[in-house]
Amino acid sequence: MRIVGDLRRCLLSIAFLAALMACGATSQAWDGQGAMQTASAESVSQPDFILFLSSTTANIVAGSSQSITFTALPLNGFSGSVALSLSGLPAGLTASPAALTLIAGTPQAISFNAGAGITPETARIAVKGSSGTLVHTVLLTLVLSAGAATSQPDFALGISPATAALAAGGTSQSINLSATGNSQFSGTVHVAIYGLPAGVTASPASLTLASGKPQAIQFAASASAAAGKVTVLFYASQGSLNHAVTAALTISHPPPPATVDVTTYHYDRARDGWNALETTLTPSNVTPSTFGKLRVLVMDGKADAAPLYLSAVTVNGQSHNVVYAASEHDSVYAFDADTGAQLWKVSVLASGETPSDSHSCGTISPEIGITATPVIDRHYGANGAIFLVAMTKDASGNYHQRLHALDVTTGAELSGSPSEIQATYPGTGVFSVNGVQTFAPGQYDERVSLLLMNGIIYLGWASHCDIEPYTGWLMAYSELTLKQISVLNLTPNSGVSGFGGGEGSIWMSGAGFTGDADGNLYFLDANGSFDATLDANGFPIHQDYGNAFLKVSTVKGKLAVSDYFNPSNTVTESNEDKDLGSGGVLMLPAMTDASGKSYKLAVGAGKDANMYIVDTSNMGKFDASGNHIYQQLTGALPTGVYASPAYFNGTIYYGSNGDVMKAFEVVSAKVQVAASSQTAETFAYPGTSPSVSSNGTQNGIVWAVENRVHVGGVLHAYAATDLSEELYDSSQTGGRDNFTDNKFVTPVVANGKVFIGIQNGVVVFGLLQ
Repeated sequence: MRIVGDLRRCLLSIAFLAALMACGATSQAWDGQGAMQTASAESVSQPDFILFLSSTTANIVAGSSQSITFTALPLNGFSGSVALSLSGLPAGLTASPAALTLIAGTPQAISFNAGAGITPETARIAVKGSSGTLVHTVLLTLVLSAGAATSQPDFALGISPATAALAAGGTSQSINLSATGNSQFSGTVHVAIYGLPAGVTASPASLTLASGKPQAIQFAASASAAAGKVTVLFYASQGSLNHAVTAALTISHPPPPATVDVTTYHYDRARDGWNALETTLTPSNVTPSTFGKLRVLVMDGKADAAPLYLSAVTVNGQSHNVVYAASEHDSVYAFDADTGAQLWKVSVLASGETPSDSHSCGTISPEIGITATPVIDRHYGANGAIFLVAMTKDASGNYHQRLHALDVTTGAELSGSPSEIQATYPGTGVFSVNGVQTFAPGQYDERVSLLLMNGIIYLGWASHCDIEPYTGWLMAYSELTLKQISVLNLTPNSGVSGFGGGEGSIWMSGAGFTGDADGNLYFLDANGSFDATLDANGFPIHQDYGNAFLKVSTVKGKLAVSDYFNPSNTVTESNEDKDLGSGGVLMLPAMTDASGKSYKLAVGAGKDANMYIVDTSNMGKFDASGNHIYQQLTGALPTGVYASPAYFNGTIYYGSNGDVMKAFEVVSAKVQVAASSQTAETFAYPGTSPSVSSNGTQNGIVWAVENRVHVGGVLHAYAATDLSEELYDSSQTGGRDNFTDNKFVTPVVANGKVFIGIQNGVVVFGLLQ
């Protein structure tokens, strides 16, 4: 064999490309026939491998064997297999196996067996590794002897453990190396480390071992390290003695945190009020000493609409968690949810316009602008859009209702925005003209939260303090064009006025329509005429559906009542203003009863103190002699409901007017009659619409806002498993966490913070620093 120049030192240690890495020169390896193979530095970036031996020298006594481990260490993404072959075996020396195929990074052993009559000699075995056009050869020196060999200085290289799991960007993991010398061995062993991929570091990068004194090496993977499995080789040498061991490193990237986006009222179309992705707030850290008011996001009017939230939105070239809020002054805001900085603000007032006056009605005052909770489609257009309805008044005294679509990163109006809301519907009722009911923008407010489902935006309309004329309007608009595609009037044909007549509305104390997987809408509408005379299919003959629990089909874009439930005393309830329309609807997850039958159930309640649970496949319709509903909890909510329920892990939470908040368990598809727990606090009008935060089914917290006389707003937090366990009360912090009250508000929990709409903006709660 011929060795060129200064490479002799390197080849003795690490062979072929390792020499290039250590010496920075051209690497030359013997081809077994006295010629040289050359690899230039230019080839380093190409996939390749280094052929390593656990020891390049070994002593074998006749009649015994010695095992040598071979490893093809991959470089630059090499993932092929390497065919290993041996040449130069002397007579009487066999190898088992005689050849093998190496998997990149996986050590494999060959046993060399010396026969009893072997001739003593020093044999040099050429070990060739081939993978396609890549061929590398190293030498193995075997000293063969006939009798007991004279003990020579040597050492064994040990490793523990031989594996390590590294999380990219996480903490380091240690591997221990040790050199154990025999009685003739003295001195220290130098250890070099090969095969570390980009982004993975070893500390120390090399080390010197004294015999019998293990040392630890810390391995760490940066956030940029590629995920996968790699083999790292430790090459230990002292003079002509050398040994190698390997370790398998597994690098993984933790799954990205689930994106917390609150794009609609009560988190989703089921309106369950449950954020199951809250990893920051827990029952142990939501305490008066660790949790409280952080700031107020000041706006130019009341925030009757619930805030919405998007994670990691790029605004002005920077990524922000963003909370979106709308005011009754017809302004829309985007704030940095973590710092409170205002990112943008836009007014949706047209030139010369103002927000609407209150129509001498105190329910929304002193002005009416954006009342309903908007809805966000993060994937709409280039950046995503927030859709909202705004009421305005022009210089001539005309009122307008418009549907807007704004870019979530800038607040700019998108194509087709705004869209003027107008509608007519066939009807002969008390407010009709020539057989047509006409939507008068000034007579209505959009209180019910918007629903976006299957590319369609749904709107519902309420009156100002029951000031006539008004009827029950439901509208559908295309998300893409903002054009109206369908209209349904729920009380079009009543011949009389009043609560039990032509009046009808959808308001639900600000809750949103519920939507199911088949595209159906569910909601409770308010007082108005109901035709107690039914057709052959059980539907009212004049299509008047006042005071109903409704299922509306959206097949082919057309709104149509497909099923309903009205209490047997529905006419009396409407006449006395004891209707269902003050409460929201909750869609329960699929339920199975004791016999194994599956149900899709929805829950609702209004002013009549009863909780109604409907089977959405057969809601019960109307019978004056009695209710035919899946389940009714009579008097369960004795003071009536002006709020929405929430759901968590088999439990429904209701905060009715002037009552304690109660938890009702659902067992075998039935809501239990007796509350499983309740709060000590009573919630004055209008009660409370709770929200729930948890990390999966762990660390459940029920959040509720109280309107307390002479105090203002109060934020409560309770253990979801037992409402009698109060975790936090903002009124018990010595004034630190005070905020102004606002009715029909729902706390929004996202990424460790709680957002609540108040009289002058949004108050933000979170962990105190």
